[in-house]
Amino acid sequence: MKTTYRMMGIADFITLANGLLGVAAILFIILAVEELQNPFFEDGVNTNYIWGAMTCILLSVIGDIIDGPIARRYSKRKLLGGTLDVMSDCISFCVAPALLIFVMFGRWGEAAPIWTISLGIAACWVIVTGMLRLARFQYEEASDKPYFHGLASPANAMVLITAAAMIWLQPSAGFGPDVSSDSLFNVFDSSSSVEKPYYDFLILPIMLISGGLMIADRKLPKNKHGLPLKVSLIQGISLLSATILSLINSTEFGVDLGNTRPQFLLYSISALLLLFYILTGPMQSEIQEKQSKESE
Repeated sequence: MKTTYRMMGIADFITLANGLLGVAAILFIILAVEELQNPFFEDGVNTNYIWGAMTCILLSVIGDIIDGPIARRYSKRKLLGGTLDVMSDCISFCVAPALLIFVMFGRWGEAAPIWTISLGIAACWVIVTGMLRLARFQYEEASDKPYFHGLASPANAMVLITAAAMIWLQPSAGFGPDVSSDSLFNVFDSSSSVEKPYYDFLILPIMLISGGLMIADRKLPKNKHGLPLKVSLIQGISLLSATILSLINSTEFGVDLGNTRPQFLLYSISALLLLFYILTGPMQSEIQEKQSKESE
């Protein structure tokens, strides 16, 4: 025990806390469905815990951002950092978001099996591509390039949370259709009468695309300075603020219908900025690489 403790640096404790936040998110997800048979929960999910799980994942993102600079500046012991960081990120940014989405949109057996199977495959895809992304990051960790190859796992978690929250809140926010009981995945099950967010089918392609982006060769900036940093700060603040507001206004049976529009708008800002980051990533990476070379 003493030997292991001596191998740890300051940043390693932050990394452990990040992993525990991911575990807390998973525990919230379990609590969200523990009263599945309770007739008071029409969708089978206690939404208090859904927003709690999202908040834990986002707090882990913040911890992941700050542990790197702390490790470089204060920590002399770097024996465990890289491996510990990968394990923590896998829990918080791959397993937890995938399980969260499966719980939010699983419809609890009231849809045709093809929906549950498809959603399960998409969740596994996110976890597998996240593991591959983290393994590649470990391999390229020593690189001094100002960009990543592929979407970073914390950014992927933010994409999934933003998309899931927007779809979840859309009916009560008053933007677009209300709820639907008709779906391509329900037509083979005539007994299904489950009401669901109208656009919940969009979560499947979003999960598949985000997973693919993690293992792509697309250059995306590290957001350490310049425009990418400003965009990242605004996006992160919007996402965290929206999630905290949703947590504050949530009840056991849903979200206070009179207070969802501000959250939805904040999630929309987050979505637009994430899209901007992904679409302009290669261009911003080239600019940062050129500036880095000029400063040498």
